[in-house]
Amino acid sequence: MTKVQLLNQITAALDADLAVLATAARFAHEAATHEECIPDNKYDTTALEASYIAQGQANRAQEIRRALESYRVLELREFDDETPIRLTALVILEDEEGEAKRVFLGPEAGGLKIADGAEEVVVITPQSPLGRVLLGKVVGDQLQAGMGGTRKTFTVVEVC
Repeated sequence: MTKVQLLNQITAALDADLAVLATAARFAHEAATHEECIPDNKYDTTALEASYIAQGQANRAQEIRRALESYRVLELREFDDETPIRLTALVILEDEEGEAKRVFLGPEAGGLKIADGAEEVVVITPQSPLGRVLLGKVVGDQLQAGMGGTRKTFTVVEVC
């Protein structure tokens, strides 16, 4: 998969998430303002709870809009074996057992998984623990990522 195809899939996934979330937020807002949610007494918090859900969904929708805008103006960079890893790098890492992991260093939407045939590409951000460690590395460098007893050593195999 090329980085252009990957970028298109990321924006498509974010568009789909936004559509679902916008619908859910609209329903939650309608529920919060529905006449059946009018409190019967001071202990009835149904409307308040529904409004919290609606607000949370609206906040998440705003985050997705911001991520979409970041990806729409993103300029993809070219990398070779000597170019330090930075934003828009598609990196193949290999752990000690020889397992490969593919990550894309993007501005937003960390954790998003994009299918690429039988494999997947995980979007990470420079603010994530793995993203922070990857910045500035080149092909052949080793790095450690993870927390506590789950730390693993990876080798940067390829950057494009």
